[in-house]
Order: sequence, then structure tokens, then C-alpha cells
Amino acid sequence: MSAQVSVTAAARLHLGFLDMNGGLGRKFGGIGLALDSPATRISLKPAPTNSASGVETERARRLLTVTQEILAPSNHYQLTIHQAIPAHSGLGSGTQLALAIAAALRSLENLPRNSAADAAMLSRGARSGLGAGLFEQGGFVVDGGRGPSTLTPPVISRTSFPQEWRVILVHDPAAIGLHDAEEKEAFAALEPLSPAASGEICRLVLMKLMPALAEKEFAPFGAALTRIQEIVGDYFSPAQKNSRYTSKRVERLIMRMGGLGAAGLGQTSWGPTGFAFTESEISARIILEQITEEAGSLGLTTTLHQGLNTGAKIDQSYVRIA
Repeated sequence: MSAQVSVTAAARLHLGFLDMNGGLGRKFGGIGLALDSPATRISLKPAPTNSASGVETERARRLLTVTQEILAPSNHYQLTIHQAIPAHSGLGSGTQLALAIAAALRSLENLPRNSAADAAMLSRGARSGLGAGLFEQGGFVVDGGRGPSTLTPPVISRTSFPQEWRVILVHDPAAIGLHDAEEKEAFAALEPLSPAASGEICRLVLMKLMPALAEKEFAPFGAALTRIQEIVGDYFSPAQKNSRYTSKRVERLIMRMGGLGAAGLGQTSWGPTGFAFTESEISARIILEQITEEAGSLGLTTTLHQGLNTGAKIDQSYVRIA
């Protein structure tokens, strides 16, 4: 019999940066939410040599090699990626895959869990600690940004997301969000956000968004998030063809949903996925019924989600050796 570890890691929404100015000595910071789907699901077991099979194998093999060489240089593993969050869609696919592989290896080797260290080890926390925080805890998370000696930006707040609220995602399969070298170039080309705009975002998060979550007040939550997304979208628009959204089709449908009663409108990370929140499943389904035809005509997909208030699921079992 041989040990095997399975890990399921949920997608996340990156809902905006707090401070793209950096004048106080820290930069970035962010707000994010774990979703009930889609998810990355992997399994890992000891093997004579490292191997990877399933989806996203090239990226997964590289991540496994780095993790194995640092955490368990004398051992090797067989990795299977059963399903994966769609890549470059703004849902945290790379970070969740990396953290899932590291967590599985740690479990096999009886090493303590440390998602923040794993994120730094696998170069997944350069600007955001949301991926590591949501992998560990789920829910709605705020990270404190990067300081001069930060490895992975620390989680400074975690709040359970109301189970009755819903998220509608709109995805454009014909578009792709910035990533890798293009993403680095975009950040390098942007001027610092003004102190006033950074201050407005931080005030909205601290004095409107987070209290609304704590007291389950949907209207102020939605209003605060929409305004944050407007500021962030305008800041990043030069890297997105002078648009708040990577996909103009997604923007059109998100604005349409806002007119039908959805709130908290925006784009996750570099997109092309957009989001809109509703206060209940009934209101979400009413909106979806009204936009189905338009979404189809625009070539967009729409899906309905809940927030996820638990972290990644890690299970160890034993399998018979052939």
C-alpha cells in the first residue's frame, strides 16, 4: 500500500488592489473572495521519478519539480491533475495549482502546512497574498500589501461571506487576461495611483465594504465594490486598450446586469471574467433569465456561484501498489 494525497482548491475573485501608490512604504494590498466553483483537483503519490498527467501538465510538472527539489530533494512523485481552474481567466488558476501541489507534498512528507511560504517559494505572491489566504481559509480576505521585507503579503482580515448572496460570472472565451511577461510590463509602465484615489479605496474597504459584510448589508457592499472597481479599472485601463474591462462584450453584459438590479460590478484581476453580485439566488436567476439571449449573441458564458467559506480540502488515503 502507498500513501496518496488529494487536494481540491477553489477559484478566487481578485476584487481590487488597495494601494497602487506605495507612499506609505507598502504597495498593492488587495481584497478577494473564494468561490464554490470552478476548482483545481489533484492527487500526488510517491514514485520512482517525477511525472505529471492530466490537464495543465507542463505547468504542473515545473511546479512539482521546484517543490520537490526544495522540500523533499531525496524523493519523487506521480502527480495527476484531474481538473483545473481555467487558465488566464482571472480566477487564480496558477496560484491554486501551485499551492495544491505544495500542500499535497507537505502532507505526504508530514511537513507542516505553510501556504504563505509555498507561495513565495513558487513565485506566486509577488503582488498579492490573496491566493495563499483563500487557499488556507476561504471566505472574503484582505491582504496588507508588500513591504520592503515581505515574502508573501500577509492576510490582515478574513470574513465569512453571506451564504445567501450569489455571484454571477461572465466570461469571454475569445479574450484572455494579461499574464507572465505582459503582466509585468503592464505594471512597470503604469504611473503610481494618486494618494487620493488610494485613500478612497482604503476608506471604502474599511468603512463600508467590510462592515457591510459583517452585518450582511448587501446594498452598501455592492455600492462600495462597484466604486472600488471603477477606480481600479480606470487605473489599469491604459493596459486594457483604454477600457476598464479586458473584454468590451463582458463590460456590456455586466452593465446590463447592473441595470437589472445586480451590484458589486467589476472584473476579476486582468479578466476577461467579469462579475456581478446579487442578494439571493432567486434574484440572480431572474437576472440570468433576462440576459441569456444577449449573452449568447455576444458569445459569452454566464455561470452562477456562491462564496466558499472553507479553505482547500486535503485528504490522505492509501492505494494498492500494482
